[in-house]
Amino acid sequence: MASSHSSSPVPQSNSSDAFFKKETDTTKRFRPVQSLPDVCPKEPTGNPNNLCDSPSLVVDQHRWTIYHSKVNLPAALNDPRLAKRESDFFTKTWGVDFVDTEVTPSFYLPQITKEHFALYQQEITPREKVHERCKNVCTPKDTFDKTLLHTHDKSRTDLEQVPKIFMKPDFALEDSLTFNAVLPWSHFSTAGGKGNRDVASSKLLQEKLSHYLDIVEVNIAHQISLRSEAFFHAMTSQHELQDYLRKTSQAVKLLREKISKIDKVMCEGSLRVLRLSLTRNNCIKAYNKLKLMATVHQTQPTVQLLLSTSEFVGALDLIATTQEVLQQELQGIHSFRHLGSQLCELEKLIDKMMIAEFSTYARNDLNRPLEDDCQILEEERLVSLVFGLLKQRKLNFYEIYGDEMIITAKNIIKQCVVNTVSQIEEIDTEVVVKLADQMRMMNFPQWFDLLKNIFSKFTIFLKRIKATLNTIRSVVFLVLDKNQKTRDLEDTLQKNSAKDSTVDTEVAYLTHEGMFISDAFSEGDLLPVAADTTSQRNTSPNSEPCSSDSVSEPECTTDSSSSKEQTSSSVTPGGVEMMISDDMKLTDLELVRLANNIQELLYNASDICHDRSVKFLMARAKDGFLEKLNSSEFVALSRLMEGFILDTEQICGRKSMSLRGALQSQANRFVNRFHEERKTKLSLLLDNERWKQAEVPAEFQDLVDSVSDGRISLPEKKPAAIEERKPAEFLIVEGQKYATVGTVLLLIRIILEYCQCVDNIPSITTDMLTRLSDLLKYFNSRSCQLVLGAGALQVVGLKTITTKNLALSSRCLQLIVHYIPIIRAHFEARLQPKQFSMLRHFDHITKDYHDHIAEISAKLVAIMDSLFDKLLSKYEVKAPVPSACFRNICKQMAKMHEAIYDLLPEEQTQMLFLRINASYKLHLKRQLAHLNVVNDGGPLNGLVTSDVAFYTGNLQALKGLNNLDLNMAEIWEQKR
Repeated sequence: MASSHSSSPVPQSNSSDAFFKKETDTTKRFRPVQSLPDVCPKEPTGNPNNLCDSPSLVVDQHRWTIYHSKVNLPAALNDPRLAKRESDFFTKTWGVDFVDTEVTPSFYLPQITKEHFALYQQEITPREKVHERCKNVCTPKDTFDKTLLHTHDKSRTDLEQVPKIFMKPDFALEDSLTFNAVLPWSHFSTAGGKGNRDVASSKLLQEKLSHYLDIVEVNIAHQISLRSEAFFHAMTSQHELQDYLRKTSQAVKLLREKISKIDKVMCEGSLRVLRLSLTRNNCIKAYNKLKLMATVHQTQPTVQLLLSTSEFVGALDLIATTQEVLQQELQGIHSFRHLGSQLCELEKLIDKMMIAEFSTYARNDLNRPLEDDCQILEEERLVSLVFGLLKQRKLNFYEIYGDEMIITAKNIIKQCVVNTVSQIEEIDTEVVVKLADQMRMMNFPQWFDLLKNIFSKFTIFLKRIKATLNTIRSVVFLVLDKNQKTRDLEDTLQKNSAKDSTVDTEVAYLTHEGMFISDAFSEGDLLPVAADTTSQRNTSPNSEPCSSDSVSEPECTTDSSSSKEQTSSSVTPGGVEMMISDDMKLTDLELVRLANNIQELLYNASDICHDRSVKFLMARAKDGFLEKLNSSEFVALSRLMEGFILDTEQICGRKSMSLRGALQSQANRFVNRFHEERKTKLSLLLDNERWKQAEVPAEFQDLVDSVSDGRISLPEKKPAAIEERKPAEFLIVEGQKYATVGTVLLLIRIILEYCQCVDNIPSITTDMLTRLSDLLKYFNSRSCQLVLGAGALQVVGLKTITTKNLALSSRCLQLIVHYIPIIRAHFEARLQPKQFSMLRHFDHITKDYHDHIAEISAKLVAIMDSLFDKLLSKYEVKAPVPSACFRNICKQMAKMHEAIYDLLPEEQTQMLFLRINASYKLHLKRQLAHLNVVNDGGPLNGLVTSDVAFYTGNLQALKGLNNLDLNMAEIWEQKR
C-alpha cells in the first residue's frame, strides 16, 4: 500500500553523494518500560505487596537477565576498583620475557603507510566539498526524523512486553502446553490457608493480560491511523471493483455461449474424425502387438524344434531376436515377464549342448577308420557348430579337439600293435600280457612293418586333422571378412549421410526463403539423390524395413519389424552355404588370435604324433634293440623316419624336433657302434697283416671302378657267373697299377661304407666325418708302427722288415692318399657352409700320409746308405777289375731294383735310385779322398774308372733305369 512507505522509521536518500545517517540502537537511547513482576515468583510469601522482583527462568527465558552476565578476561584486567593494576599478571606465571617480547611482523601482511591512501584522498576530496555545499542548502529534517523514530521505537518497545507465545502463528489454547504456558494453574491450589494468595495471583494475571490487550489495541490503532487514508481508499474502490467483476462475468458468459455454438458447428465433426483415426491406429498397433506376442509365444517350441535338428545357429538367432523384441517392442508385457530369463537359461543350455556336440563330433571324426577316403566328416554339421560357438564367444572349443587328438594318437599306436601281435604266431598273448613286452618279442622285419604301419596311420590322421582344422579356420576367416565388409559399408554410409545432410540443408534453406524446390533443382539432380537415399535406408544395418507404428502399411508383419539383424550368405571351401549374422560381436583381434590358435593346433597334432612315435621307439630300444641293428637295417629305419618327418612337415608346414631328435640320438649311437666295429676290424686286420702283396678280387676292382665313375657307393652284388672272374695281381685305379695288401682293400671298402652311410643318413654327416678321420689316422699311425717301427716282427712274427715290405706299405699309403680328395669332395657336398671348417681334418691327414711316405723313401735310401758305408769303407784300388766291392754293390742294387720295381711306379723308382746313387757317390768320393786317388790319369785312376764304369753299366742295365743320369764325374771334384 501507499501508506507502507511512511512506516519506515528512517528515511532513505536516493542521492549517491548524500551521507547516510548512522542508525542508532533504540535500546540504548530510550529506557524500556518497566514490566510487571512475574506472576510466579520463586518464593511466594502470600503477601502481594512483598512479591519478589527476581526474573523467572520460565517466563524470561528469551530475555536477557542477570543470569546471563559473565566476567571475561579484559573486564578482570581493567577492573576500575583496583588502585594499581597488576603489571606482573602474566610474567609471574609465564616468565619475565613475556611482556618484553616483541611480536614478529607477519611476512604475509604488507606495511601500510599514508602513501597507500593518497589515491583515495584524491578521489574523495571533491565529493566531500560537494556534500558540504548540499548540506548547507538543504533544510534539516532532524526534528521530524527524531519524532518519527521516537514513536516507532516506543511502539516496538511496548510490543516486546507481550510474550512471544501470543505472536506464534500456531497459537491455540486447545493445546495443553500452550494453555499451561499462558495460564499456569499449577500455582493455584484449593487447599486451605492459601486462598488470599490465589486470589491475588488471579487478579494479577487478569491485569497482566488486560495490559497485553491494551498494548496490542494501541498498536493496532496506531497502525490504522498511519494507514487510514489507504484503508478508506480501499473501501471506496471495493464497490467499483464489484461492478467491474459483474460486467466481466456477463462478458465471459456470452463468450462461452458463442464458443459452444462454434464447437458444435465446426469442431465436433473434425475432432471425431481425428479421434476415430487415432482409434484405428491404436487398433492396428494393438493388432500388430498381438501378432508379435503370438510369434514370440511360439519361440520356445520353435527353439526346441531347431535343437532337435542340431540347428544351433538358427536357435540362437531366434533367441537373440526374441530377446531384442522383448526389450524394445514388448517391454512391460506382464505375461512375458519370465520369458527373458527362460530364454537366457535356454541359451546357456544350448551352450552346453554345442560343447557336448562338438566334443562328440571331434571324437567321431578322429576315431573313424583311417582307411576311409572321406576327409571331412559331416562338414555342414561342423560349420554349423563352429558358427554357433563363435556366436556365443566360446573361443576355446579348439582345446576339446586337441584333447581328443592326444587320446586318438595313443589309441592308434595301441590298435596297430594289437593287430600286428595278433598276426604273429610266435607271440603267446596269454603268457606275455603287456603290449610293450609283446612288441619287444618281434624281430626287426616285423617291428619295421609295424612302425611303417603306424607312420602311415599317423599320416592319414594328420591329413584328416588338417582338413577339419582348415574348415574351421575358413569359417573364422569368413566371419573376419564379414566384419571388414561391415566396417567398409558403415564408412560408406557415413560419407553418404554427410552428403545427404548437405542436400537437406540446402533444401531447407530454399524453402525457408520462399522458393520452390523445383526452381533450385532439376529432376535429373533429384532422382539420383532420392535413389541414393533409398538405397542407404535399405542397406543400413540399423534400418527397419517396416515399422510396427506405421499406419500407411497395416499389412506389414511384426516379424520383419522386430528383426533388426542383417545376414549375408557365405560359402565355405567345402561348398556349405551359411548365413552370417551381424550380431557376432567378435573383434578382429580375437578372430585373428583364434585362427592362429587353430593353426597352432595343427602344429601340436604333428608334435603329438612325433612324441608318440618317440615313445614307441624308446619302448623298443630299452633292451638295446636299435643299437644292435646292422647298417642296412638302420639305414632302412632312418629312411622310414626321415620320410615320415618330411611328410608331416609337408602336411603341417612346420618342423617337429622330437622325432628328429630321437633319430639323431639313435644315429649317434649307431655311428659310435658303426665306427667301433670297423675300427676294431681294421685293428685285427693290421695285427694279422704280413705285408705281402695280395691278389685283388674282381669285386674290389668293380668297387674302385664305381668310384672312378663318380659314384661313391657299394656296388650291388653281381650274378655268380660274373663273380667267377680270377683275381688280378694289381688294383687298377685310373690307369695306374697299385700293389696293395688285403687290409687296404678292406679299408677302401670300409671308407666307402662310411660315405654311403652319410648318403643314407644325412644327419650324421659331421659325426661320420670325424669318425672317418679318426679311422684314417689310426691306419696311418698303426701301419707306421708295424712297418717302419718293425712292430710286425713281434705281432705277426716276421723275420725282418724287407725293402719289399716298405715299398708295399708306401704304395698302400699312396692309394689311400689318392682317395682322400674324392672323400673330401663327397663330404663337402653334404655339409652346410658353416661346417666347412671340419674339412681341415682331411688336409691334416693328407699331410701325415705324405710325411709317412717320405719316411719310407728315406728308410729305403738309408738301407742302401748303410750298405755303401760298409762296403766302400773296405774298398782298395787294385786289380782285378771290377773289384769284389763293386760287384757286391751292383748285386745289392739289382736286388733292391727287383724288390721295388713291380711295386712302385717307374718315376718313383728312378727318383729313389737317383737318391741312392747320390749316397753312393758321396761314400765313394770320401773313400777315394781317403786313399789319395785323384783324377790324374794314373794307374789308380784307371782302376777306379773301370770299377765306376762297371757300376754304371750294371745300374743302367736295370729295367727302367737305362736313361738315368748318374753324373759320376762328381766323385773327382775336390772341395774348394
